[in-house]
Amino acid sequence: MATLGGMSVSLITLLLFLHVIQQIQAVLQTGKWVLNVDSKNIHEQNKFIFTKTLFKDSTVFLQWMSEDCKHPVNLSISWYLRSSRCYDEVFGLDNSDINNYFMMHTEVREGGTGFFVFHNYEPMECGQHVHELAVKSFDVPRKIMKSESTASEREETVGKNATTKSEDEEVQERMTSSVVPPYAVARAWEDGPYMFIVHVEETGSSSEPRGGSEESKAWKLQLEIRMLGPYQYISVSEWPLMCFYMVMCIIYVLLGVLWLGLSACYWRDLLRIQFWIGGVVFLGMLEKAVYYAEFQSIRYNGVSVQGAVVFAEILSAVKRTLARVLVIIASLGYGIVKPRLGALLHRVVGVGLVYLTFSVVEGVLRVNTAQDDLVLLAAIPLAVLDSALCWWIFISLAQTMKLLRLRRNLVKLSLYRHFTNTLIFTVIASVIFIIWMSKTFKFSKCQSDWRELWIDDAFWRFLFSIVLLVIMFLWRPSINSQRYAFTPLIDEMSDEEKEEMRNETFEGMKIRGMKMESNGSAKASKVDEDLKWVEENIPSSIADMAPLLDSDEENITTQFEISKME
Repeated sequence: MATLGGMSVSLITLLLFLHVIQQIQAVLQTGKWVLNVDSKNIHEQNKFIFTKTLFKDSTVFLQWMSEDCKHPVNLSISWYLRSSRCYDEVFGLDNSDINNYFMMHTEVREGGTGFFVFHNYEPMECGQHVHELAVKSFDVPRKIMKSESTASEREETVGKNATTKSEDEEVQERMTSSVVPPYAVARAWEDGPYMFIVHVEETGSSSEPRGGSEESKAWKLQLEIRMLGPYQYISVSEWPLMCFYMVMCIIYVLLGVLWLGLSACYWRDLLRIQFWIGGVVFLGMLEKAVYYAEFQSIRYNGVSVQGAVVFAEILSAVKRTLARVLVIIASLGYGIVKPRLGALLHRVVGVGLVYLTFSVVEGVLRVNTAQDDLVLLAAIPLAVLDSALCWWIFISLAQTMKLLRLRRNLVKLSLYRHFTNTLIFTVIASVIFIIWMSKTFKFSKCQSDWRELWIDDAFWRFLFSIVLLVIMFLWRPSINSQRYAFTPLIDEMSDEEKEEMRNETFEGMKIRGMKMESNGSAKASKVDEDLKWVEENIPSSIADMAPLLDSDEENITTQFEISKME
């Protein structure tokens, strides 16, 4: 058992780092942004990128919200909408890569095929206070060509591929026949990842005052970008995840009600570990509810409530910490094989606090979109600690099951066998899933299977729920719950068991506590001599102990009890 646990943990240690690296980009996609541009920062950055996975026929809105110009300024505004079949190409961009994509009609990255739309407005004067950025009709998207193909090759490709040509005609017909809503500038032509780049440039003004100060030439502009689909602002890649959290929230509510009902029916026979299980179920229910509420906020408002996201991550960290502590104390046999943890209690509490600290730090850094290196620096110690906890759990389970075999307690041994088999299944399923995710996304040149990204988050929560469900079934409150509890008269080892365990423990070692006589027999120890003296000099019955009592009242009471017995 310990060998199998060690091999499994070794595999998880190697592959868990890949899983941690993949989770760095796990940030919710919003659907509404406010872009603030002024005369100071436009010289440093004049192109701004917004990314999102859109449903087909989703609409992109660009609205001129407000302006603050000391004098009239001519501004040139343009935008560029591009789709790609590679998820990592769109969401792996930063500000330094925008110039490589803006107004490009060819592939920048291998496999990044799709369509693009570019629109350029006439120069606008900042002081007019009335600006309409909506278009009269949606522009028809153009197909992205491969960079090495020539113009003649492109024409041959379109002529030979009838399916592509019909798709282009369908897209063109849908775009020209669509009704343009207010402030709308573009419409998505297919499900997929999109990048929307806005370019703002100052072109100067003929009425600019000469010799004016920098403050008199200052201007500010505020634009609002919205991406609205058939399900409001929720993205196509996060729609399944929102439904998953809704279903899991309902399941946790049902599990909580069931556990509470069983605990109320058999409250006299409850074990200590069953209170831990109830706490994990409650935290899991609360965690799923907070995540679902966050997705609902993004769906209807388009923005993420930062405080709610941080609270959800902290709640998730507390739940995972409590769950790991629950598995540790269960594997150690707390309340089942031993009445208390003793010296191990401080170790369990310390490990729990360390894991909680690492988990909270990693979660908060990830949702606050900190630098990848900083998030990875916080995630690696968490992965190492998780692997160490797995190793500790399997070692403790092996020792607990060995002790139950020596005591011949078949009921508790069967319980721990099912529990161990569940954890082994969890380890094997985790390794297989990490290999599949690493092959599909991490080691892939183009993440074209972006529709399956939500499984990366849902799988671990679903697997945790399966383990919790098995634990709830094994340790469910019932009228026979006390048969799993620690009973001193039953769980104490006999002399034969102690001798057998002592022989296995000190096999191959010399025992110095016993001295051998010349004829080969063991010399009686001082403890045996003391026990013999106690039997000869200490009275064993109540009648013999009566003279040793102090007060007359106690003597009378004792004599009365003896007479009743006679």
